[in-house]
Amino acid sequence: MKYLKILLLITIAASCKTVKKVATIQEAIDKKDTTQTVVITETPKVDSAAIVRNIMEKVVTNNIQFKTFNAKIKVDYESAENSDSYTGYLSIAKDSLIYIRIRGSFLGISAEGLQVKITKDSVVLVKKVGEKYVQYRTIDYLKEATQIPFDFSTLQDLLIGNPVFMTNNIVSYRDGPTTLSVLMVGEIFKHLISLSNEDFKVVHSKLDDVDIQRNRTCAISFSNYQPMGTYQFATQRKIVVAEKSKLDINLDFKEFSLNEPLKYAFEIPKNYKRK
Repeated sequence: MKYLKILLLITIAASCKTVKKVATIQEAIDKKDTTQTVVITETPKVDSAAIVRNIMEKVVTNNIQFKTFNAKIKVDYESAENSDSYTGYLSIAKDSLIYIRIRGSFLGISAEGLQVKITKDSVVLVKKVGEKYVQYRTIDYLKEATQIPFDFSTLQDLLIGNPVFMTNNIVSYRDGPTTLSVLMVGEIFKHLISLSNEDFKVVHSKLDDVDIQRNRTCAISFSNYQPMGTYQFATQRKIVVAEKSKLDINLDFKEFSLNEPLKYAFEIPKNYKRK
């Protein structure tokens, strides 16, 4: 299920407690990986707790709220083994359903190759080229396929463009000339998030394992923000995922809309065997 793993990887918010001390960062991410190490040196501000709290409140305010979401996405990816391009069709009913359809060149034929239906507790896959079948799995399949602790809500936020793996354990920050950078540490990831100084839009998010025995890292860049209702939506995203190997993914949202009827349905063709 190479195509599903790529899809989930690409598609694949909290209030702040009082911060007693904001420390100078010697190395924001002290890990060897395939993305650039971010080094920040900055003297903390005096009222650090209030500053950090205000920054994170801005992030929460910018989170996209919606009932439904539809999108058409051009997906380009490159791994150590190969590279390819696909078109993804996405419909989300918030906190309920995620429908994904993938079209591209499969076995030399331009066709729709994969459909996915995701709910809070299940994943249904329909493979439509080569060996055709339908597969029923629990929501834990997202974690198994990507080796990232995805649940429904995290995947939903990733697809809509909201920051993921947020925590209120903020250990340091830097107020730079164009961006605000905040380092937070959760149970699984260290998360360095960079926000635009002008409007607090997320411009970069970098996740690294807290567990030093792992080399997993993910860097997400957000750009070309466009109006979507009352929100700003990042229509271009670059994702770099690395552990034992590296995967580069570029997403270009060609169409996107909020709070309209679901555009892309999920169908299981007749006579598909169950696997």
